[in-house]
Amino acid sequence: MYWNLLSKIKNGYLARKEKIMIPFSGLNFDILKVLKEGGYLNDVERKIINKKNFLEIKLSYSNNKPVMSDFRLISTPSRHIYKTHKELKPVKQGYGLGVVSTSKGVMSSADAFKNKIGGEYLFEVW
Repeated sequence: MYWNLLSKIKNGYLARKEKIMIPFSGLNFDILKVLKEGGYLNDVERKIINKKNFLEIKLSYSNNKPVMSDFRLISTPSRHIYKTHKELKPVKQGYGLGVVSTSKGVMSSADAFKNKIGGEYLFEVW
């Protein structure tokens, strides 16, 4: 799930890796596309190795420092947090990115606010 995905990305940044591989899932792929649009990743590709699907994530660095410094889980498996579009606020005064799972798919909290769509608030990244 996405909480494991985020910790693998953070550990990849801390180990200064160029790319990491994780097993494919539809939710993870949608989340990675949002993170790529937000500038936290260079590229995301779906690879098939020995008849198994994987996601290859190319990490992004700025001035030899990781672009993503940390994350905070909002919804967990045992506690789902839902927010209306009015309750979606900027993350770290606009320097972070919130990810929301809506009826229109996974999108950033800023896009959900613009489209006036609420949903499950998954996590924040900065």
